[in-house]
Amino acid sequence: QTKTGIALLYDEVSENAYDIRLKLTKEVLTIQKQDVVCVSGSDHSANHRTVTLRRQPVGGLGLSIKGGAEHKVPVVISKIFKDQAAEQTGMLFIGDAIIQVNGINVESATHEEVVHLLRNAGDEVTITVQYLREAPSFLKLPLGSPGPSSDHSSGTSSPLFDSGLHLNGNSTNTAPSSPSSPIANEPKYEKRWLDTLSVPLSMARISRYKTGTDKLRSNAFEVLALDGVSTGILQFYTAQESADWLRAMSTNISDLTLQNMKMANKCCSPSDQVIHMGWVNERLEGADSSQLYKFKFLALKGSSFYIFSTPPVSTLDWVRAEKIYNLCEVLFKIHKLWLADDCWLQANLYLGIHQDFDLEDQRPYCFSVMVGHGKSHYFNVELGSELAVWEKSFQRAIFLEVQRTGSKTYMCSWQGDTLCFTVDFALGFTCFDSKTKNVLWRFKFSQLKGSSDDGKTRVKLLFQNLDTKQIETKELEFQDLTAVLHCIHSFIAAKVASVDPVFIDSQSIARKYMYSN
Repeated sequence: QTKTGIALLYDEVSENAYDIRLKLTKEVLTIQKQDVVCVSGSDHSANHRTVTLRRQPVGGLGLSIKGGAEHKVPVVISKIFKDQAAEQTGMLFIGDAIIQVNGINVESATHEEVVHLLRNAGDEVTITVQYLREAPSFLKLPLGSPGPSSDHSSGTSSPLFDSGLHLNGNSTNTAPSSPSSPIANEPKYEKRWLDTLSVPLSMARISRYKTGTDKLRSNAFEVLALDGVSTGILQFYTAQESADWLRAMSTNISDLTLQNMKMANKCCSPSDQVIHMGWVNERLEGADSSQLYKFKFLALKGSSFYIFSTPPVSTLDWVRAEKIYNLCEVLFKIHKLWLADDCWLQANLYLGIHQDFDLEDQRPYCFSVMVGHGKSHYFNVELGSELAVWEKSFQRAIFLEVQRTGSKTYMCSWQGDTLCFTVDFALGFTCFDSKTKNVLWRFKFSQLKGSSDDGKTRVKLLFQNLDTKQIETKELEFQDLTAVLHCIHSFIAAKVASVDPVFIDSQSIARKYMYSN
């Protein structure tokens, strides 16, 4: 199913926007620009067309013009009147820039100079034109149907007025002149939408933000292909149109990512499957204001969480990740999401949304992944639906890894003794002497009633003795305490999910709020 529509292509340098047509298929986004093409007759370039107009007693040249050097644009034909001289040639179109009038170059002439030339050019006026493919939107040229007879004004007024040249001008000839009409073997021209850029959507990414900043573009976004080719900034007339196109493109990119995952999973063992992958923005630590965020590609595969600067395309690419973390030892937290009433929902304790970060940035849909040694990665996605998918995928990937692994053992120490601490999916917690292997204590998950730590290496675990009902405190020291605490969290969450999956689903913050939105 192909989606098409009119949008604007915004040029950040000139600050002008141009009319374009978008064509979206399952795999490609194509940008089209209007141009005039030669459809029959002698095959010379349609770039420059030279046309002779005969001024008519009623209607004059039959066209209006806009623009001029004072507006940093060429003078262009803005209207063509039905059944009058310009239309009868079959060779002139709205959007044609006037290059020459009777051999005089007018490319850098002002509006008034061109009006004066055309009005005083006599009964036969020879003009050379070239279609202006990137006519700035401030000219308000009607797009119309591709053809010379379209005289549908765009309905909005332009800061530049139309000078009508359908008046008689200084005609010396009072007898009706023969109309300007195409000769049989003359070339025939048509205005058409032509493909100018095709952006493959496989592994493409979308950005609504001005590069590296928190500044959200109004009703606009950019699509970047895997090879870095950009559509440029696509601007839409309404917020609704922008949202519709953003959703449609995101859906197609997600569908293609799913296909790529299925292909990758054919080459992987059942224990090393890709659960989810996709583009996010990572907030840079201690970033200067010019480059707050950088695109990163995340993947959840087998036992690991991967962070890439570019997507893995071949099997070999997986070892080239910037960072690889064990899924049992990471903690996923939602930070921000955007609510229906346009207010931030942020760090509300009853929702369990985490707030360790300075949340000064203006981006909604943020999550962090806390890793070992107290470190964190802070990410942002473009849509609330993406946030919900990442939340669900992390949950699933972690639960699968816990069930596959069964248990994790960490070296630890207490009062000079080297011990081993095991978290086991079936048995709970076990602590034993690393040399003698003697079990010092063992508790079920359900016996853990609380914990506290010093934020560095030391943790106190509070267990309830099943017989005495008394709380027993066990203190341990770990090299990477954060990883151990995340592992305990992962195993307990997976245990709860195996017993009560509905409870885990009910805890989904993103899905709860995104779908009621």
